[in-house]
Amino acid sequence: MSTSKQKIYWFCQFFGWSLLILVEYVAYVLELGFDPDALYLAIANIFLGITLTHLYRLMIRRWNWVRLPFFRLAPRVLFSVLVMASIMTMLNLPIDRIIVPQRMVEEPWLLIGYIISWGKTMLAWVLSYTAYHYVEENRNAEIERILLKTSIRETEAKVLRSQLNPHFVFNALNSIRALVYENPAKAQQGITQLSNLLRNSLLADRRKTVELREEIKTVEDYLDLEKVRYEDRLRSNINLDGRTLFWQVPPMMLQTLVENAIKHGVSKAVGGGFVEVQSAVVADKLHITIRNTGVLGDKEASGGFGLANTAQRLELLYGPEASFHIFQEEDGAFGESVVCAEITIPTQSEGIFRRREEAIK
Repeated sequence: MSTSKQKIYWFCQFFGWSLLILVEYVAYVLELGFDPDALYLAIANIFLGITLTHLYRLMIRRWNWVRLPFFRLAPRVLFSVLVMASIMTMLNLPIDRIIVPQRMVEEPWLLIGYIISWGKTMLAWVLSYTAYHYVEENRNAEIERILLKTSIRETEAKVLRSQLNPHFVFNALNSIRALVYENPAKAQQGITQLSNLLRNSLLADRRKTVELREEIKTVEDYLDLEKVRYEDRLRSNINLDGRTLFWQVPPMMLQTLVENAIKHGVSKAVGGGFVEVQSAVVADKLHITIRNTGVLGDKEASGGFGLANTAQRLELLYGPEASFHIFQEEDGAFGESVVCAEITIPTQSEGIFRRREEAIK
């Protein structure tokens, strides 16, 4: 229990028992006058009540009664109330016989009356504390479930963060190897770009999101390396809205989609094709569109793990407001088949626009 809760608990103990006993004592004084013995008994009752209920608290916490089902908890609570009421009766009844003997004559069921009277008081305390502790235990259990669920979602998100396709790395190395003698400067540039891609891939599991401008640099490095392989068969165009550059997106997500567009679209087209990336802010949401030459066909066959990965990562990071759709566009002006992938990401914070303004300055 935290220090603040302990202070509140002891304050309630002393204040509650003092108020209860002193009210009865004041009523006694108004009716029969001041009696020091009655005052001592009242003080003794305060400390005895605090002691008994505190022992009950220690017992219920040690044996975790609040985690028991109701049919097992109820008998324990009632028995505890009976024991505490009996102890209070054992203290008060003999002393009351001395202080107010005239009242003892008028009560036919004296012992039972005392136990019932103190039992009501103890039951009120026990029910209040048990109910509070029961609610707190359920709240803590719910918090633990939420934390566990969050931890699982975070683990899933780390697993789902994309890594570079090993086939791409192999092809890129072969392309760079071919350039070593033909164009050393371009080969050196290709090695730098591949190094950047590998570094970003390794860092992907350490960061939940990156700025769109950083992710686009990864996409540009990837496209440049693929152009070494496909040459004029691969055309690319990146058109970004300036307001979106500092928007947070999942790392390596766009690279995965662009890789998917080339692998299942451009590479299969006889005359090659194009990949186009656009971004815009619509209704306070980031919209990213990736268009490429190709035929969608079966999503599982044409997208594999990448498409399912993208949708699941967006769901884990942003919830239901984020979305991912991929569809076949109508044939263009030259009869070219085009596949379009659309990503929608909700606003995370106003900080993205503030960082953009600071960067511009």
